[in-house]
Amino acid sequence: MATLMAGTGGHPGKFNSTDLAGPDMVSIKPKTVVTMNLQGTCRSHSRTDVAVRDRQITIDEPEVRGGTNQGPAPTETMLAALIGCTNVITHKIAAKNGVRIDALSVNVEAAFDRRGVTLMEEVAVPFPEITMRIEITTDADDSAIETLKTDLARFCPVSKVIRQSGSKLNEVWTIIRP
Repeated sequence: MATLMAGTGGHPGKFNSTDLAGPDMVSIKPKTVVTMNLQGTCRSHSRTDVAVRDRQITIDEPEVRGGTNQGPAPTETMLAALIGCTNVITHKIAAKNGVRIDALSVNVEAAFDRRGVTLMEEVAVPFPEITMRIEITTDADDSAIETLKTDLARFCPVSKVIRQSGSKLNEVWTIIRP
């Protein structure tokens, strides 16, 4: 068992942060993989109430498709998650790089091949193309904007899942300088 002495090289009275990096020290690493738990209660053939953390969301089909229109459809929920994730990750990247965002809006338009959900035939890529229109108001220079764009594709988990499914994900950025 190792004993840590406060002091550089074990000399009492002196402290250096390198004292914490010795071979006998335990390093604390943040948990990088977490388990997410969601519970769904299926209220009908189209409505699902989902509990996540201390929140409840309802996923439902519109009335024209036999639902009760109590919430977005499953496919709309996925696209909403893309918008939400884009917001969160863009703001994290901006904060990390000292970029001020005065306003941000994200709109999504998706081509949806409904043959799969109508049970006509299996569809390998139900969303062949999705376009995100990202409007950002910032005084950041062009280099910082390019970092936002590049890192968003690198770090947004929802967009990564969508891209890896075979969907073409277009990002159309509009930069507004205050």
